[in-house]
Amino acid sequence: MSVNLYMDVHVPMAITRGLRLRDIDVLTSQEDQTDRFDDSALLDRATELGRVLFSMDKDLRREAAIRQRSGKRFSGVVAADELRITIGQCVDDLELIAKIYDPQGIQNRLEYLPL
Repeated sequence: MSVNLYMDVHVPMAITRGLRLRDIDVLTSQEDQTDRFDDSALLDRATELGRVLFSMDKDLRREAAIRQRSGKRFSGVVAADELRITIGQCVDDLELIAKIYDPQGIQNRLEYLPL
């Protein structure tokens, strides 16, 4: 079973398009009309949908870390710093995560790109 991804509002559309060209299931916060949600609500929504949240927002990383420490379940977060990774690297690494990880195996985890 593959991992479905959820893109926060800070993710360039080129990453989403690149992943879709590789047949990765991606939903954006804009498409889901959650682009004005705060980080906690956005992570709740991704978890409700069973999708791993990809973000380039440092605040969202903090939210995931807080949940890890408190034991509050979430579907997983993959984070990247836009100044340290290219769009192509994001697409490659996210494709790998989507195809190799099991949704259960990435729950409650905070992964960083590049891999």
